[in-house]
Amino acid sequence: MDGRLANRWRLTVNEKKFIETALASNLRIDGRNPLEYRKIIIKFGREDGSSEVQLGQTHVMGFVTGQLVQPYQDRQNEGMLLIFTEFSPMADPSFDPGHPGEYAVELGRIVDRGLRDSRAVDTESLCVLSGKLVWAIRIDLHIVDNGGNLIDAANIAALAALLTFRRPECTLGGDDGQEVIVHPPEEREPLPLIVHHLPVAITFAFLGSEGKLVVDPTHSEEAVMAGRLIATVNANGDICAIQKAGGEGVPQSAIMHCLQLASMCAISITKKINSARTAQREHCARSSATLLLLAMLV
Repeated sequence: MDGRLANRWRLTVNEKKFIETALASNLRIDGRNPLEYRKIIIKFGREDGSSEVQLGQTHVMGFVTGQLVQPYQDRQNEGMLLIFTEFSPMADPSFDPGHPGEYAVELGRIVDRGLRDSRAVDTESLCVLSGKLVWAIRIDLHIVDNGGNLIDAANIAALAALLTFRRPECTLGGDDGQEVIVHPPEEREPLPLIVHHLPVAITFAFLGSEGKLVVDPTHSEEAVMAGRLIATVNANGDICAIQKAGGEGVPQSAIMHCLQLASMCAISITKKINSARTAQREHCARSSATLLLLAMLV
């Protein structure tokens, strides 16, 4: 098996056989059926552009920030999307401190490809002064605990953080009209990003000699999987990206089946993200109303 596929946690022969025997009966060691996702919990921080996602035992935090930079020479009217990942040894003993490992780089690229290739974020709206200044949106993904399927959890954390991020409003002034004025939030309301759709990454693992298909693999299932396929799709069924990472070959029929399942999962996860966002807005509105009432009483 390709070394990129599996984590470094080695199972015993009996543990491996137990996983494969359970799958033969369409059961998994955590009680799920092969095509069932673990429970997803999405939370938002107090600051704009922060999120926290729990997918079973997997725990990922996302943070979005922005700064004004010079644009790329070949895209002078577009802002930038930059993704960085941090894998702490406390999340998994197999993660090495220091420079990002191969898996960390791969995770960042998969999330980046889903967002960039599908043009989910309107990067042209991030242009402040053509050829001179654009907003660079940075997404930092911190792996807090690795319980398997980091890609899906990190992708959800990135999407949730993007939806809550707001950048300062900018205007042009000065004698020549080329001076960029960045307005503080007290002066002008910050602006949310223009997000056209949510590209959701869905990971499938192939286990056992017969290549049994499971969705949302756990840490132990990743240690014995013979192959993996990640399909990034949105709630409309559009395929934003697809990646088959090493391992055994997968027939076309299996790929088509995965894409169909991914579309259904994407609809469900998109609803969860939007529901969590709506709940967060309502909570913020209630908190603001309470503070206003207290101020009036004082």
